[in-house]
Amino acid sequence: MKIKKLLTFMLATSVTTAAFASHKIDLTTEDGNTAAMRKILCSMEDNKVSYYKWQGKAYSRRMGEADKHLFNVEGMSARRCGTVDGGVQGKTYKLVTREILLYTDPKTGQPLEKWQNPFTGEELDVIHVTNDPVNQGPSFPRNKEGKTYPWKKKFGGSVNGPIWSMMFDVPLFYHNVLAGDYQKQIGGVYHATEMFDFSGDTNSLVNDEFAHTHVDWVRISDWLPWMMMTGREGTIYIHASGTKEADFDDLQPVMKAYIEKNAPEYKTAPPVSDTRKNETSWSTYKDDVKGEKFKRPRRH
Repeated sequence: MKIKKLLTFMLATSVTTAAFASHKIDLTTEDGNTAAMRKILCSMEDNKVSYYKWQGKAYSRRMGEADKHLFNVEGMSARRCGTVDGGVQGKTYKLVTREILLYTDPKTGQPLEKWQNPFTGEELDVIHVTNDPVNQGPSFPRNKEGKTYPWKKKFGGSVNGPIWSMMFDVPLFYHNVLAGDYQKQIGGVYHATEMFDFSGDTNSLVNDEFAHTHVDWVRISDWLPWMMMTGREGTIYIHASGTKEADFDDLQPVMKAYIEKNAPEYKTAPPVSDTRKNETSWSTYKDDVKGEKFKRPRRH
């Protein structure tokens, strides 16, 4: 699952440097734009860890039937930035993150271990998302001739008095690591869309060390691999909302408990020097679950 698009996509449009950490941000300038985007995504201080958390619900959508509430979700992302000097292209930063998405029981709020598929009747093992890393390399504010890119000349969001906001649509359509080598011919291409809305109070974005930020996230995609849908028609969509947090202790209790027990490395972000290949929920599923040839079920 490309939850990394959730927050790292913004780097492709706007970036900044720690040089702005101690100054009021002017959102009408190139430097102000890059500073604001860094403050939204991570910390103005190199190597300082911050977090995003979110929670929501997942539904099915199939032709000719009402949508089903499948399960709930709890997510988190631990992140940090490091400044990169591009010379004539300006200063920017590298963002490094790791993220978790838990599929939870709507009644108890606890991570699911098993899930009853309402379409097939199967009881299935639930595979939660643990993507490490989800990094974004530097994206400079200027080209190699030193000219500022038009979309980075000022803050890309909207400012309405005390509130700022911005939205991003991220259509995804690329080679599916779980499918074969004939995806163009017979299908199976990874196909999803992520939609994000970020907002917050203008004062903390412009003046404070920490930008208090709210995020809304919608994801529309094919069925999750562990749902074992065998190519059935339909999609899954997730609607979630959350906030940026300064400390691990501010994450959801269920998430903190899961990390303490199962994934303690997610208490913090990867080092800025991390050069590993990015992971997605599809690639980690392939790493963790052995594939096999399809066997037609016997009729009883």
